[in-house]
Amino acid sequence: MFRRPRTSKARATWLNVRLFLALCVCLATAAAARQQAVYRNPVIAGDFPDPTVVRVGEDYWAAVTTGGWAPHFALLRSRDLVNWESAGYVFREKPPWAKGDFWAPEMVTAFGRTFVFYTARRDEGPKRRGTLCIAAASAPEPLGPYTDHGALVCQIPELNNVGSIDPFFVRDEAGAPYIVWKADGNDAEPDVPTSIFAQRLSDDGTRFVGKRKEILRNTSPWERHVVEGSYILRRGEWFYHFYSGNACCGRSCDYALGVARARKLLGPWEKYSKNPILAANREWQCPGHGSIVTTPDGRDFLLYHSYRKRRETFNVGRETLLDEVVWGADGWPSINGGRGPSNVAPAPHGSGSPAAVSEFFDGFNRAAIGPEWQWPMASPPAVRVEVDRGGHLVLAPAGTSAPDEFAAAVVARRTTSGDYTATTLVDARGTMAGAHAGLSAYGWRERSLGISAGGGKIVVWRREGGDVRRVAVADAPASAMLYLRMKAEGGERYGFAYSANGREWTELGRPVDGGYIESARVALTAAGGAARFDWVKIVPVKEKAVGSGVWWDEVRPEAVSFVSLITRRPTPFGGER
Repeated sequence: MFRRPRTSKARATWLNVRLFLALCVCLATAAAARQQAVYRNPVIAGDFPDPTVVRVGEDYWAAVTTGGWAPHFALLRSRDLVNWESAGYVFREKPPWAKGDFWAPEMVTAFGRTFVFYTARRDEGPKRRGTLCIAAASAPEPLGPYTDHGALVCQIPELNNVGSIDPFFVRDEAGAPYIVWKADGNDAEPDVPTSIFAQRLSDDGTRFVGKRKEILRNTSPWERHVVEGSYILRRGEWFYHFYSGNACCGRSCDYALGVARARKLLGPWEKYSKNPILAANREWQCPGHGSIVTTPDGRDFLLYHSYRKRRETFNVGRETLLDEVVWGADGWPSINGGRGPSNVAPAPHGSGSPAAVSEFFDGFNRAAIGPEWQWPMASPPAVRVEVDRGGHLVLAPAGTSAPDEFAAAVVARRTTSGDYTATTLVDARGTMAGAHAGLSAYGWRERSLGISAGGGKIVVWRREGGDVRRVAVADAPASAMLYLRMKAEGGERYGFAYSANGREWTELGRPVDGGYIESARVALTAAGGAARFDWVKIVPVKEKAVGSGVWWDEVRPEAVSFVSLITRRPTPFGGER
């Protein structure tokens, strides 16, 4: 039995021992907390390509490519670069001059405002594809509202009139504003060099002045026919030009990121002999097109996109990752020690991993549809949210919608895995006679499939290009409410079922091949009139790595501390929380 010391000297020694032990416990706890302060990629799961990031006060703001989906250029906000929330969009409606392909936004604070320089295709009539242009928009603050200033440049005459993409704002060594952008030479037939140009901006940032100058082009074997996605950072006496090369997207991609440097913005530029500095590894493929932000403590972080290396990756799309840029004694940067994208890394602000991606549920009880929902910009639907009586979404084709038996009106949200179960409850009482209400895996109109109910029938349908097929048909149950369910497996097979009560399900047909759908969204659909939805739910399915007993999100033991190893647990979407 331990007895308290009786003499004053012994008591003092005893007290010092207690204080020492308490200090050890505090230091061990603090060390453990520091060890646990890690994040796991992706920091933004799902199809969020070409990210740009800027720090404004205590907040970080990001924007991403939205392509043919509306609204245009999703905005996200974070306090720590790890935990992101949807905040809105740059444009709710497309600028009048633009036709589509809203790519590669670049957000910057300049001229006393927030500017977004971006890529879009010019509207040159219904029978023409249109030319790619770079343009500018600005707002008093990052959330908007944004005023569009129109296109800065489109065709490049000296390169066979190819279009322009991937703008980036930078100031030269004298402080003059410039835009750096890519001439889209790889879009020409045959290919021409993909030159990167620089040109002086006006003092309000809305138009070009002077003449453009080529500062970089594809010359290295790893770049092949492409250099693009510029981000230029000034550090000391040098400008560092981070850029991406090779094929960016799809199953044949081979994207990577390199760097060049120069003492003056207009060159001459020296490409790094160890390029690319960020390339594929065991877990990730085709990383690139990033933007760098500096934290308050002076560290640089690259926010960029990459595909995961797993079977459904092209079904999910390009996800947003974060890695620190580390500067070597030779003045050149490295990322994750040249090992490719990281799985686990120290958190920039000491905040832990992003919140586990869990099931999604929308009961449509807000005044407007949430910012996570999008629709095909070529066929904007009529959307109304009825917040009374528990909330409902009323979805209908608009006057501009293309004729479609099953999906004339679409609202959709990104997925973060190719394995999930999506369920919706259709209110037949609020669905117009002759209308169809449905649930779909939707890439775009020619790459979609789903289940649809209307006219007394339930149909599983599949569209690939111009081929539209009814895969299975059944009589609909006589019920005021109808549950529809879609189960995705590996982003390649989709099973469909229906129920009158949500407990007893009837499978409709055999699983349908959907491997041809890239960057698939879970969509609610309507055709032939207004359809009424009570709610929608998406539940991820936990998956294991093919041929192993470990979760997809297991990481190399040497990559994490002992504390994080004993506290981690698998999560449904390939991360650990």
